[in-house]
Amino acid sequence: MAKKSIKNTLSRGRYYSVMLVLGSLPLVVAVKIAQLQIMPSEEHGSEFLQTQGDARAIRTETIPGHRGLITDRNGQPLAVSTPVTTLIANPKRINEQAQADDLAKLAKALNISLAQLQSRLKRYRNKSFMYLARQLPSVEADRILDLQIPGVFGRQEYKRFYPAGEVTAQLVGFTDINDAGQEGMELAYNAILAGEPGAKKVVKDLAGRVIKDISLVKPANHGSTLRLSIDLRVQYAAYRALKASVQKHQAKSGSVIVLDVHSGEVLAMANQPSFNPNDRSNLSPDSIRNRSVTDMMEPGSTVKPFTILAALESGKFKPETVINTSPGYLKVNYKTFVDTRDYGSLNLAGILKKSSQVGTTKLALALNPDTTRELFERVGFGEGIGSGFPGETAGNLPGYRKWDPVTQATFAFGYGLSVSSLQLARAYSILANNGLRHEITMLATDSAPENVRVMDAQLSATVRSMLKTAASDQGTGKRAMIDGYSVGGKTGTLHKIKPGGGYDQHRYMSAFAGLAPVDNPRLVTIVVIDEPRDGDYFGGLVAAPVFSEVTGSALRLLQVTPDAMSAERNIVSLPTTLAKRGGL
Repeated sequence: MAKKSIKNTLSRGRYYSVMLVLGSLPLVVAVKIAQLQIMPSEEHGSEFLQTQGDARAIRTETIPGHRGLITDRNGQPLAVSTPVTTLIANPKRINEQAQADDLAKLAKALNISLAQLQSRLKRYRNKSFMYLARQLPSVEADRILDLQIPGVFGRQEYKRFYPAGEVTAQLVGFTDINDAGQEGMELAYNAILAGEPGAKKVVKDLAGRVIKDISLVKPANHGSTLRLSIDLRVQYAAYRALKASVQKHQAKSGSVIVLDVHSGEVLAMANQPSFNPNDRSNLSPDSIRNRSVTDMMEPGSTVKPFTILAALESGKFKPETVINTSPGYLKVNYKTFVDTRDYGSLNLAGILKKSSQVGTTKLALALNPDTTRELFERVGFGEGIGSGFPGETAGNLPGYRKWDPVTQATFAFGYGLSVSSLQLARAYSILANNGLRHEITMLATDSAPENVRVMDAQLSATVRSMLKTAASDQGTGKRAMIDGYSVGGKTGTLHKIKPGGGYDQHRYMSAFAGLAPVDNPRLVTIVVIDEPRDGDYFGGLVAAPVFSEVTGSALRLLQVTPDAMSAERNIVSLPTTLAKRGGL
């Protein structure tokens, strides 16, 4: 009996021990859970677990800062940034988790072959990032993201769009795929226009989708708006007229500038050929240049008004001074200067009106050549505009220790120096502004520019009245006339330089430089048509009509009060003999 009692006692003790151990297990688990979740100091405690969880779910996302607007002077958009979606991928994850049919769906959605997609994934197999498609419309990108393929994500970006397209292409320029300025004002003012990206912390799920915004790390700074001086209405008028003329005359290229005399603002700057900045798949490098600013030309007869002004400033000549140009040619050393016909005796206005080479040569040889050059320097030849536009040229205004007579003569009517169209516009704006020179700008300004007097106001007005006769129905610029407005201007037909030196007798630049209205000028317009090839090449036949159309449209758009009686213009072709003989 005693043995049986001991056995029962041991069994009962073992039972209670086991029960005690089993009963304490939940308490041990509870304590361990408390250590892990509540006590941060424990190894692998709450902080550790929280950190590990955050590392797997919390990400820092970039907040793109969009590029600033570019507008015309009236607020019309010329360059805007539109939201788009870029598709990116984690190749490692796609290779590990995506099914074969997932890749086939993705390739089809991206409009590429499965082999191409597999090849790209293989190339980036050791990377955690690759681009699938850049800057897709959001609707198209969402359609691909809705496939929910592991490792494929979307990222918001901005893409530049140019509402005016080719009309303002060379001036506004364009950006690259990373939204950095590459040409034009986009490049010149990239620091102002560029946005600065921000950052935020977000929670993502296993598919890489944002399910919660946690905090803002850094706000995005959007780029500043750039307001250009361009009036888009005038720009369209200039572009249409220029394009039509270049096509009509089968010209190589062309440019037009319209300048506001009062403010120095560029109201229009058009170029041909042009390009569509919204689709640069067939972009030609030749079409990118803003020829008005970057290209140099010998200005030819368009600088004769300044030679006349130098003659008047010298005191040796007066407006009524008569110069004998008979018999229509003049030999100077080894070169003979020829007029289109014998004009006989001409006063200074007559020399300008008929664009007489003989008359201009006699004036030039009577002056100290440094006097003429000094005046050219005062009006800004050989000096940059300072616009900041990429590739802006300062031109070339040479100085000679010793002037031979031929150089002295040709220099006076625009050969042997080089200017840009914008420099020529600045020079004419000084004549238009009664001898005051101010800065030229491509940015809109609401304040009056600072002026510096560089020539006498009365002499400027005198030369303007001479320019009026040159653009009358008796002058070489008759086709520049505008119904209702007085016009002053000068034609130029410029022989181009041959690659090996010397002048090509069969390649020309046709130019017209003018202002309107004459007595109280508001606009200066410069037109240059490079290598017209349809037979006509004189500035009065090719460039002057463009001046008339563009300046007339601009004056009406700006509501400038007409100052002349409208009259039917008597426009006839110049005689055949004139077309065969030389340039005006």
